[in-house]
Amino acid sequence: MKDDMDPKKLLIQDFNYDLPEAKIAKHPKEKRDESKLLIYQNGKIAEDIYLNIDKWLPENSLIIFNNTKVVEARMLFKKATGTTIEIFCLEPGDEYADITTAMLQVKKVQWKCLVGNAKKWKEDILIKNITTRNKQIVLSAKKMHQEQDYFLIEFYWGDDNLSFAEVLHRAGVIPLPPYMHRAAEKNDEERYQTVYARYDGSVAAPTAGLHFTETIFRKLSAKYIGQDFVTLHVGAGTFKPVKSESIESHEMHAEFFEVDITLLKKICNNHYQNIIAVGTTSLRTLESLFWMGLKVYQKMKDIQPADISIEDITIHQWDAYELDATLQLSESLNALISWMNIHQIKKLVAKTQIILAPPYQLKTANILVTNFHQPKSTLLLLVAAVIGNEWKGVYDYALQNNFRFLSYGDGCLFFANQE
Repeated sequence: MKDDMDPKKLLIQDFNYDLPEAKIAKHPKEKRDESKLLIYQNGKIAEDIYLNIDKWLPENSLIIFNNTKVVEARMLFKKATGTTIEIFCLEPGDEYADITTAMLQVKKVQWKCLVGNAKKWKEDILIKNITTRNKQIVLSAKKMHQEQDYFLIEFYWGDDNLSFAEVLHRAGVIPLPPYMHRAAEKNDEERYQTVYARYDGSVAAPTAGLHFTETIFRKLSAKYIGQDFVTLHVGAGTFKPVKSESIESHEMHAEFFEVDITLLKKICNNHYQNIIAVGTTSLRTLESLFWMGLKVYQKMKDIQPADISIEDITIHQWDAYELDATLQLSESLNALISWMNIHQIKKLVAKTQIILAPPYQLKTANILVTNFHQPKSTLLLLVAAVIGNEWKGVYDYALQNNFRFLSYGDGCLFFANQE
């Protein structure tokens, strides 16, 4: 790869734009599917609303959603002095295999957390009283140790019949993005979730899916557009700005994802002409699957599939630019399916640190549904990978034509530029 085409050399300033505060949506539209939709295809821009998205999508496509569920990850502990300590749960401690396992822990659990007002947390343990299942529970939080980017906190509630997911539901609040500059309200409990949210684990919503309704699902089915799901639990790193001058010095956040083997088989066996990813999280998951399959395929030349571990095929930040992408999608996914069968895995659970940035060429989906993203963010890099430098004109059009930006804002339908 030439230096001028090396994503590590990209300057984040080239992915900046002026986003006035007034353009950021602080609350959702009254109806999910009445949000505006910007369509970009073959260099042309059109406008519609999400309710009519089926009209713009090709028949016999496969549309893939992220069914993660936002958890009440923000907990407030009040000290006797009146001081409030905020604990924001990021991801489980390293002893747990995945987020689901940690969420199902009873009695106690350890979690990596951000702590607000940390300097005023001098005592060993903080306590919070909660009520669930008609009984009082005392939830305690204890600092185990501090790392550069987080505190490891042990939560203890002492009930063998109560999962941490249930504890969070009672003790925490929905963690709205910081740029909304407001506290979560009752309405956010419903609207900051997709209608198909299923598996607890995200600290931010997969926002592209917030616009979809049962009405849209029916219209998609009527047009013979297949629907399926992946699960990627969105971490707080999704809001992490790129502070370095070039992308090379930015460490991409790793996120847990889960994919059922039936989806891999569906993609391989049906040969859909178009695969539509709803959200950057769905797209990052799908692209990670391609590279995992490629790693399996390449390693099988030297060792038996049974000797290939999940760690061997985990996707790191720059893998997509350093590996030789010579396989077709079906070849890659079939290698991954074969590996899963040998290891008797029906649901693949892994982590991905993949970063999608120019000049990356998509291997799986070729259509993306997504919201408008923050300046100088890795999500904007992903958009540029899909439609190239045209993102600037698209975003300028949206700013000039009353589109609402970020999590509760409007969205886009992008048809990927082809080489």
